[in-house]
Amino acid sequence: MNRYDESDLRRAAAAAIQAPSMHNTQPWAFRLRDGGIEILADARRQLPVADHGGWALRLACGAATFNARLALAWAGTPAEVRLLPPDDPEVIARLTPGRHRPPTYAERDRYTAIGRRHSHRDPFWPDPVAADVRIRLIEAAQAENAWLDLLVGMTALTGFSEVAHSADRVLRRDDRYQAELITWTGTEEAPDGMPVSVGAPVGEPQDLIPQRSFAGRRRGPGRDYEPEPLIGILGTPGDRRLDQVIAGQALQNVLLTLTDAGLAASLISQPIEVPPARDQLRRSLGRTGFPQMAVRVGYGRAGHPSPRRDVGDVIIE
Repeated sequence: MNRYDESDLRRAAAAAIQAPSMHNTQPWAFRLRDGGIEILADARRQLPVADHGGWALRLACGAATFNARLALAWAGTPAEVRLLPPDDPEVIARLTPGRHRPPTYAERDRYTAIGRRHSHRDPFWPDPVAADVRIRLIEAAQAENAWLDLLVGMTALTGFSEVAHSADRVLRRDDRYQAELITWTGTEEAPDGMPVSVGAPVGEPQDLIPQRSFAGRRRGPGRDYEPEPLIGILGTPGDRRLDQVIAGQALQNVLLTLTDAGLAASLISQPIEVPPARDQLRRSLGRTGFPQMAVRVGYGRAGHPSPRRDVGDVIIE
């Protein structure tokens, strides 16, 4: 019977920790158990205000699971995946060895894109995203049992902008939310004493999709926005804990697919964090299912990686 070993665990964890997470909390841990690799939720890193229900934690761990799967497939032993096994509530995914085989071209390309994927917080260039690339992004979400709707036309984009800015204003008026945000993205230390990243959370509408950008290119110090941003809404048929983990895997597949195509992305979470805004966004799409993340896609300068914990710090013996 095939079994993963310590080297497989470290390879999978090294890829998994490059996944995105809200406020760069990195709420995951990894362990080798009975020849399989488990991705666990690190409850100490769950945001009690912004993520009291655990949606962002499960999304992040789902993205980490997808990276781990790619690393194992790249090494020639793809994993059979079981999400949220009932015997351990801390386990997000259990990966057991499947049959040995060479990695596919797509798996190789996405694996090599892991280290190049960074959240893009600057304006994008005005170059449009080609139709064939848009199709690939939609197919990447569908491959992981999710959907990706790309907003078309100024009416849809303006409507999304209004929802995103409205949600952002709600969160900015929440003192507890803002205090938590400063703790994780400012100069203070995280709960376990690790210095956290200085930078933006998952999406800031006032920087990423300024309202004036929808009417045309906005110029100013360091600003040159594309005239018609490409916004994608990633969602799932349901909104159970399992659906949120699935959404994380689909999100990472989309992000790595666009990275491999030479694109960059910004994640905009505010419309998902505020329930009335999320419901308004869902109704505006005219489809069944639940939005799980908004993604702004375009061409731009290479981004900078956010700090990551060492692999040894996230592996449980």
